[in-house]
Amino acid sequence: MHHAKPARPTPPALEQVARARLVTPDYDEVSVRTTLRYTPGDPLAVHIDFPAGASADDANVTWTFARTLLAEGLAAPAGIGDVHLWPCGPAHTVVELHSPQGMAIVRFDTPALRRFLRRSCAVVALGGEDLEPALDDGLASLLGGV
Repeated sequence: MHHAKPARPTPPALEQVARARLVTPDYDEVSVRTTLRYTPGDPLAVHIDFPAGASADDANVTWTFARTLLAEGLAAPAGIGDVHLWPCGPAHTVVELHSPQGMAIVRFDTPALRRFLRRSCAVVALGGEDLEPALDDGLASLLGGV
């Protein structure tokens, strides 16, 4: 007789509004209201949602990157590829985002990012991510239901 594993309840998603400053090409700063998101269904990632007014094409934009990158970038320069983070004095953290359309530099208050990271770790601890569902989904996608 085969016993199925009991389904674990999925922890709730986490959202936190964070004010940020978008640095323009002229080095002016424009206030932007972002939403930081963490979803247990995607346990290794964090998401930053930008409102339509913050993008060149006036569309809502979401950037997704590793939660460990956020943790590293709060303490020291970190990142490779499209997303880089670094502390900017004791009170701010800079997030630099690269896309084919250009680059954006966004300055966040470090306490807001630390609070979000702490809250995400209360949902799923760093290093304690359950990767089995993601691996199952990835394998199913690769194998196409074979």
